[in-house]
Amino acid sequence: MTDANGWLIGLLGAGLACLAVILYDGWVLRPRRDPAATGTDESPLARVAGYALMLIAIYALWQMFRKEAVDFSLLLVISGALAGLVWLLDALFFRRARLATARAAGTAAGEAREPVAVEYARSFFPVILLVLVIRSFLFEPFRIPSDSMMPTLYDGDFIFVSKYSYGLRLPVTNTLILPTGKPQRGDVIVFRLPPNPKIDYIKRLVGLPGDTIRVDANNQLYVNGKPVPQTPGPVYQGPKQDQWNYAGAGTAWEQLGTHHHRIMFANGPVRTGEWTVPPGHYFFMGDNRNNSKDSRWLYDSDAPGFVPAANLVGKAVVVWLNLDMRDGPIWSRIGHLIH
Repeated sequence: MTDANGWLIGLLGAGLACLAVILYDGWVLRPRRDPAATGTDESPLARVAGYALMLIAIYALWQMFRKEAVDFSLLLVISGALAGLVWLLDALFFRRARLATARAAGTAAGEAREPVAVEYARSFFPVILLVLVIRSFLFEPFRIPSDSMMPTLYDGDFIFVSKYSYGLRLPVTNTLILPTGKPQRGDVIVFRLPPNPKIDYIKRLVGLPGDTIRVDANNQLYVNGKPVPQTPGPVYQGPKQDQWNYAGAGTAWEQLGTHHHRIMFANGPVRTGEWTVPPGHYFFMGDNRNNSKDSRWLYDSDAPGFVPAANLVGKAVVVWLNLDMRDGPIWSRIGHLIH
C-alpha cells in the first residue's frame, strides 16, 4: 500500500464514521425530538461530527496539492456516490415517514424540513456530477511541478488539458469508450507515469510507435535517421535564470511535426542514445533537454520510459494561472497557448 493510498483510506474511514453519526441523528434521533420536522437542530454529537467532516474535507484538499499520487477523479466519484446514495436512501425510506409524522403533528408538507445532511447531499450531488463530467470528458486542470518543460512551461503554471483530444475515457479506470483522435508528433501531453499510474507527467511527444529516436552529443534530435530542424535562439532569460544550471543556457527553435517551439539546454550532461519505440507506445522528451527525466531513461523506476497509449491523459492547451510564490505570480502567463 502506498503512502497516498494509506492516508486516503484513513481519511475515507474517518469521514464515513462522521457521516454515519450525522445520518443516524438526522434519520433516527431527529424525528423523536422534532416530530413536526420544522427545525434543523442537530444534537451536540452530530454537530461535532459535522465539524470533523468539514476538517477532513479541507485536509484532503490540502493533501491533494501536496502529494502527486492522489486520484482526484476517485475522490469525486466517492463523494458523488455518497451524496447520491444519501439522497436516494432518504427519498426511498425516510422522506415518506418524515412527512407522515409531520402531518400528524399538524405541519404542512411544504414546511417539513429535511435533515441537514440530506439537504447538503441533494445540493452537492449535481455539482459534483457536473465537475466530474467536465474534468473527465472535457478539460482537466493540472499544475506544472518541475522545470522539465522550460521554456514552454514554467514551474508553477496551472494549465488546462483537453481530455477529448485522444479519446473519451471513464474516470478512475481510464477505460477508452470513444476514440476521438490520435496523438501527433510535437504535442505536449499529460500522461500517467507507467511505473506509478497515480502520478501524472507532462512532456512533448517525440516518437510514435515504430520510430527510431536518437540524440547525439550536441543535443541534436533525430527521428528515423533525419535530423529535426533546430534554429539557434538567444540565451535563456526567465524564471530561475540566475541559477547555475540555467545561467547562460542556450535555447533553440525546433520544428517537430507541425509544432514550432522553443527548447533549452541547461548546463549539464547531455543524455545521448538511440531508442526504437515499440508498437502501442510513445516516446516523450522534455523541452528542457538537459534537465528532464523522460523516455530516454528506460530503466529508472521514476522515469516514464516508453509510454503505453492507454496511459495518455490529454493534450495541454493553455496556461490559465501561474502562482510561483518564490518570484511572485507571473500574470503574463495567463492565457498563454501551449504549442
